[in-house]
Order: sequence, then structure tokens, then C-alpha cells
Amino acid sequence: MQTMTNNDTIVALATPSGAGAIAVLRLSGPEAIKIASSIFNSISGKKLGKQKSHTVHLGHIKDGERTIDEVLATIFKNPNSYTGEDVVEISCHGSNYIQQEIIQLCLRKGCRMAQAGEFTLRAFLHGKMDLSQAEAVADLIASDSAASHQLAIQQMRGGFSSEIKKLREELLNFASLIELELDFAEEDVEFANRDDFQKLISKITTVLKRLIDSFAIGNVLKNGIPVAIVGEPNVGKSTLLNVLLNEERAIVSDIAGTTRDTIEDEITIGGIGFRFIDTAGIRDTVDVIEGLGIKKTFEKIEAAQVVIYLFDAEKFQVSGSKFQLEIETIKNKYPLKNLVIVANKIDKLSEEEITKLKALLPTSHYQLQTISAKTNQGIEDLQNKLLDFVNTGALRNNETIVTNSRHYDALLKSLEEIIKVQDGIDSNLSGDLLAIDLRQALYHLGEITGSVSNDELLGNIFANFCIGK
Repeated sequence: MQTMTNNDTIVALATPSGAGAIAVLRLSGPEAIKIASSIFNSISGKKLGKQKSHTVHLGHIKDGERTIDEVLATIFKNPNSYTGEDVVEISCHGSNYIQQEIIQLCLRKGCRMAQAGEFTLRAFLHGKMDLSQAEAVADLIASDSAASHQLAIQQMRGGFSSEIKKLREELLNFASLIELELDFAEEDVEFANRDDFQKLISKITTVLKRLIDSFAIGNVLKNGIPVAIVGEPNVGKSTLLNVLLNEERAIVSDIAGTTRDTIEDEITIGGIGFRFIDTAGIRDTVDVIEGLGIKKTFEKIEAAQVVIYLFDAEKFQVSGSKFQLEIETIKNKYPLKNLVIVANKIDKLSEEEITKLKALLPTSHYQLQTISAKTNQGIEDLQNKLLDFVNTGALRNNETIVTNSRHYDALLKSLEEIIKVQDGIDSNLSGDLLAIDLRQALYHLGEITGSVSNDELLGNIFANFCIGK
């Protein structure tokens, strides 16, 4: 990706490709207004280049004497634009033909096609946002639940980056004083008060650990919480998946072993994304294909954050001990998994039989839920139980939550260097040795916001953006 040296004018479609009611094309760069003016004829006869910033104008896009479309042209003059450059956005009719005709006309007039994420890259390079905020733009576009949207908005507003910048500035001040001490090493002068320095290191350690810990919840809120539905064949796993998704996603049959592979789909419950995984029924089998499916079931349990163990309530009196043994096996094999025991087909039981079932599997020990996937009975209670596993307290309190694996890695490396500094203080290391670790900690914190960056890093980040953003 070309990055730091570009000063040309770029163009791209800012709305999704394909036919629609309208499409928006974006130009950005020093010649954006001049190029747009050369192809735009205002209905009122005004010259586009002489109009004020943040104004919208009706007119026609013309290629010589040929009219391509009637459009709206919006002007944003630097530095008060998304990219910090002159920007023109052309809203045209959403025909694929019209979109391509206007883009090709802009290219002939001196634009070049924008690369993936180049508009946001230019916003970063012109100081309109830092690197973590720029990454939040991509997260905001990709958000598909209330939780992931809120996390992206919080980061785009700079909540996370402002916290990192404050820590880095405080650390930089002390690092500068220690570096200054090195210039007066022969005079044995101490500019950085060691008690204050110790307090700062303790504070930074606490903040970094909190941010690192937040990644566990941030990652699942951003990407969805994986939930594996497991149990013996023919207990209603596929029916439950279909009910939760409100569509016929999985084949339902009375024949045991119908599901040979895992089936996955996502849904939002209470603003939180869940990724449900219907698995092959767990049983002893000589069928090679079914056996591979059962093997994959245990792999999905390993990857899931929540496991729903489903059993047939009607068969519990006969096979109760077997079900309990399977439950205990899962609990012992995956002790850290959130396990929900769900009795299905309770529509076939009397109230007395349901009471006996609950007595045999006390909720205090097993978190038992009773449902009928066929009649939807108890499904809402099951959904609420799943929401109980999501720690949304930090989200509700608007606390900083880390969702980006690059940020998480940089925080871990920063903490590692800060711990070295703490060990150095405890061992009365000389200032020159402390300075080495301080520089590394500052470097890793700077990577998060883009205070420290290079073309390769920027290329990797913005290559994942859509073209036009």
C-alpha cells in the first residue's frame, strides 16, 4: 500500500457496490474541488469552486455535451473535512452504469482510484483522528449488535486513546527527567523524584492490567459469544437452534444422528451477539462420518464460552443416571465453561413430573432450565440465562474496554516493560538501564495511538478497510 508520500486526488464509491436508490462517490485531495467543478454544472449556474464549505448543490454531471446524471454535490474544504483535505461527495442515482461513468470521468480528469481505507488513512495522517480511532471506524462499519456498536462508538470518540495518551505523557515526563540525569551522571544529580516515580509505575501497572483484563469481555462482545448446543442424538438440538434463530436453519428429523457436522449461525439477544453452534449428537457409533461429527462436537465445546447440554425430559426417568453422568463428564472435562443444563420436551410432562425432574436436578447445582423447543415454552427464560453470562457492567458504566487484538498485544508488551522498570527500581538499577525499559514501554504505548508507526503497520491496518472508507 502507498501511504505516507501521496498528495494526489483520489476517488471511490463510498456506498456499497450494486444498484440502489442512490450512490455516493467521494473525492479527496488538493484537486478534488477543481476536478468536481470541471464535470459539474450547477442548476443555478454557480461555480462549485467558489461555494462555501459544507454546502450542497444541485446540478448535472456532464462529459462534454453528454449529461450522465442529475446529482447533489457536497463540498467540504480543508481542514474541516473527514480526511483533512478538500473533499467533494457526489450523490447520484444508484445505477451501476451511472456510478462507473462518473468514476471513469473523474479518473480521466486526474483522479486515481482510492485504495482500501485510504480516506481514513488520510484522516489519520492529517491528524483528524489517531490510529486507534481510525481502527474503530472499521469496527463501527462491521458492528452488528448494540454492544459492538457501543464499543466502536466509545473508541471512535477517543475514550481509549485519551487514556493511553495520558499514561504515555506522564511516563514520558519522567523518562525525560531520567534521560536528563544521564547528561549529569558525573555530578550525581537526581531530577526524577523516585517516590513519585514509584507511584506512577504502580498506577500505570494497575491501569494496564485493567485494560488487558477487559479484552476478555471486549473480544466476545465485539465478535459474538460462541454457544455450543450439545447432547445425545434426537433430543431436539436442531429444533432448539431453529427456535433461537427463528428460522429453519437445521434439518429436523426423528432419525437419530441426522446432524453429522456442526451448523453455526448468529443472532442478537438483548443487544448482545451470540453465535450458536448445533453439534452432532454424542453417542457411541460405528458410523465413520457420524464419528467425525462427534469429534468435531468436542472441538466446538472447547472453543465455546457457553455450553448448553440438552436432554429429553420425557426420557429422564429411564435414562436420568446416564444424562447425569454425561453432565458430570462435561463439567469435569471443561471446568471453566459456563454450563447450562436444559430439559427439553417438557410439553409432554405433567406439572408433577416437571417438579420431580427439578428435584432430581436441583437448580442450585446445575442451573437447570426447562423448555419445549417445539412450543417455545421456556425459550425466553433460556435467553435471559444466556445474558446472565455476559458481564455488561463495564459496558453499562461506559468504562474503557479493549476489543482490538493489536491493542491487546501492545498493552501486554507495555506491561512487560513496566514490570522490568519496577524490578529495576526495586534493585536500585542505574538510570541508564531504567531508561532503556522506559523507552520500550513508551514505544509500545505509542503503537496503539499511532504516535509510533511505520508504513508496514499502516498498510496492514488499512488494508482491512473497505474501499471508499
